[in-house]
Order: sequence, then structure tokens, then C-alpha cells
Amino acid sequence: MNAPLSHYFIYTGHNSYLTGNQLSSDCSDLPIIKALQLGVRVIELDIWPNSSKDDIDVLHGRTLTAPVSLIKCLRSIKEYAFVASPYPVIITLEDHLTFDLQAKVAKMVLEVFGGMLYYPESKHLQEFPSPEALKGRVILSTKPPKEYLESKGGTMKERGVEPQFRKGESEAAAWGIEVPDIQEEMQVAEKNGDDLLYGGKSSEDGDENKTCKHKAPEYKHLITIKAGKPKGAIVDALNSDPEKVRRLSLSEQELAKVAASHGPNIVRFTHRNLLRIYPKGTRFDSSNYNPFLGWVHGAQMVAFNMQGYGRALWLMHGFYKANGGCGYVKKPEFLMQTCPDGKVFDPKADLPVKATLKVKVYMGDGWQKDFEQTHFDTYSPPDFYTKVGIAGVPSDSVMMKTKAVEDSWVPVWEEEFVFPLTVPEIAVLRVEVHEQDVSDDDFGGQTALPVMELRPGIRAVPLFDQKGLKFRNVKLLMGFEFV
Repeated sequence: MNAPLSHYFIYTGHNSYLTGNQLSSDCSDLPIIKALQLGVRVIELDIWPNSSKDDIDVLHGRTLTAPVSLIKCLRSIKEYAFVASPYPVIITLEDHLTFDLQAKVAKMVLEVFGGMLYYPESKHLQEFPSPEALKGRVILSTKPPKEYLESKGGTMKERGVEPQFRKGESEAAAWGIEVPDIQEEMQVAEKNGDDLLYGGKSSEDGDENKTCKHKAPEYKHLITIKAGKPKGAIVDALNSDPEKVRRLSLSEQELAKVAASHGPNIVRFTHRNLLRIYPKGTRFDSSNYNPFLGWVHGAQMVAFNMQGYGRALWLMHGFYKANGGCGYVKKPEFLMQTCPDGKVFDPKADLPVKATLKVKVYMGDGWQKDFEQTHFDTYSPPDFYTKVGIAGVPSDSVMMKTKAVEDSWVPVWEEEFVFPLTVPEIAVLRVEVHEQDVSDDDFGGQTALPVMELRPGIRAVPLFDQKGLKFRNVKLLMGFEFV
């Protein structure tokens, strides 16, 4: 866990505050809490002025979603940030605020997180810190305010805003400052009768010589991971700056378009920089997309709608079971290497088989305890079959199934499947059990397991429901072997 953040796939949520669809569902801190309990490490908040323009709401802008206050979301993030993992939580802000409200956000995050909030001394990071160095810390990522204001018509100076720069503090570590306990400083300031200003002078007595001894950083200084969307050609936005690192965001369609002809450029960009992929805007039902196109190109933040239940989300849950479920999975070496001739991994190249996985499905049990006797068939025991396959790069992806065993709550299949894999490092084993029916087959459980963490031998494999919750008793007896 000591490599830079760019060397890891990071468990990433999209519109983390939504309880349902993208157009009319409520906004709440409850989906944020649930995501953090699952081990999600990147929480996205869309921040807008509230109706009276004096505070900040979180909502999906220009839709019918009911808002939730930013302060409520921040407090819940603080409370649940590290219940599932000690490694850093990144808050990505989709910022639609005025400069005054941005200053209010700065005050909020400092008051809520205090010393948990990490921000660097330097204006631009030349390399991201490691998950180990950022244990127990919260990080902000958004587009710098200057870029936001320019996109709204004019620079900050042209809009009459004169930003004040925080005086440099002593550099305490290779990655930046050791953040003080801001809440403690605020209490000291209040006790001394001082104002805790954000780049300004005391507003009460007008004494221009009196400035606050406990100045807190401005909003822009709190943004550790500078973000942006491509302003011109996407391929041009993938040019890496050797002097600084950043985050770039692409939609799933933009990724597919640039990957078709510039795959190695994407991989090279992600050696040092962060790439975030997000669902296309027409996924109103909060559905998700195939994450493997992003992963095979080195994209660290493949953002998913965590409330959008379905097979894609099952794969996301399974992928991040790796590395102890801490929300950070080290990228394979081939995605980090540059050859002596300057070439990097090409996701479209024909690759040889690197490993072969044999999977044997012996039997299953537990449905009789977890389901009503009439759940599958009213008058007879169920007819179960198992689907087994690989999700990964296109050449590795396949799905097979066993025969259906009729009229048995404890089906015995004893069938073996062989999967040759060209990129086993990011492959996920898919397992689903269904009950064969005349019309629609009934769902009987699922799991997804990172191939590289499968232990050879005969294993009891627990299954999960459609929402990703583990059944109390349902399990499969399976055998795994690498040849």
C-alpha cells in the first residue's frame, strides 16, 4: 500500500447521495453511509446553492431530486469513513457554487473533518501520496475554482474577486503539511476574540493592521486532487505534465471512443494521473456499464451507481473483494510499465493465454433454510442449475452452465469448466444459481470473485442476493485449480 494512489484501482461511487433513479429520487446521506460500509472509497457529491442562496445543498441538478444538506452528508462521511477500511476517502465535488459559497464549503469541511482532512503544502502535487501515507485521511477532489468561474464567464479577477493566498507553512513531510486540528484552532481563536478568516482581514473593527493569527486555508488550497474534463480533443487531454499530476473525467462513451484508437495513450496517462469514468447521462434508472474497459486501460476511478442493482454492480462488488476488501486494489505491473522503446501496454493487442482456471461445481445447499418452501415451485422441489463464467477483457469473457437437477433442494452437479485467461489479473469469476421454470427462471443466488485471489482446492462458496447481501445458509461446494 506504499505506491502512489495512481497505482491502484479505487472503489468509486457515482452520485453517491441518490436513493434511486437519477431524475426524481430523494437525495440522502443514507446511500453514502451504505457505500462507505461496503468499502467504497470515493464519494461523489453534487453541490448547489440552496433555494435562498445562503447555504449548500447536495442534489442532482436540474432534475426533480429532493435535496439533502451538504453539512449532513459531510458529518455522515466523517462518522462512517473508516468503518470498513482505514485507507483514504476521496470526496469528489461536482461544484456549482459562487465564490462566497465555496468559502462556506471550506469552512464546513475544516470544521467537520479537522485534522482528518489532508491537503498539501505545494500548489500542485508532482506525485500522489500512497494509501498507506493517507490512512485515516479525507481528501477533496474537484475542478479548481478559477476553472469553474472561467467556464461561467470570466476570471475571478474580472468578476471582482481578489483571492488572498495563504502564507506558506513549514513543510512537515514529503507529501505536504501535517494538517493541524482546525477545530482546536477555531476554539482558540474564538476564545481570543479573533475571527477565523478565509484569506481576508478582520471584518468587525475595520483595523487593517489586525489580521487573524489563525487563518484557515482557502477553498482552492483544500483541493488535493485537481480535476477537470477535456476542453478540446480527448487525446490531447491525455498528455501528461511531468511537473504535476491531476484527475481527468470521461464518460463511458468518451472512454469507448478514445480507447478505439488511442488505448496506449490512456494507459500512459494513468501511470501517474488519475482517470475517472462515469456513467452516461441517459442511465436515468441508475444502471451501470461494463467496468472492464476502464480497468484494462488503467482507469483508477470507474464510478458506479451503487444503488443500481444488477450484474454490473455484482462485478464491482466482486472485484473489490480483493486486497482484503479495503477499497484499493493494486494495478497489475503491465499497466504501470514503459518499455525501453517507450511503448506501453496496448489493450487491443492479441495476447497469449497467461493462466488457465479449472472450476468444478460439485453441489449446493441452504436454500431450504433461506427460502419459503413454495418460493420456487408451488408443488415440487426446485430445479436448480448453476451458471459459471468469466468477466474480464473480451477474449476472456464467457458464460457456461450446468445441467438442471430436477426436484432437489440439495442439487449435485459435479461438472467442470475450463477458462483460458489472457488477462487473469483483472478477471472476475461469475457464479449464478437459477431455478429452471417454464417461463422466467427464478434467481437463486450469485457471487463474483477476483480470479487472482482464488485459493486452489475445494471451497465452500457463499452466495448473495440480488442486492449484494449474503444469504445466511446458501452455499456452493466448488473446486478451483490453476493449470
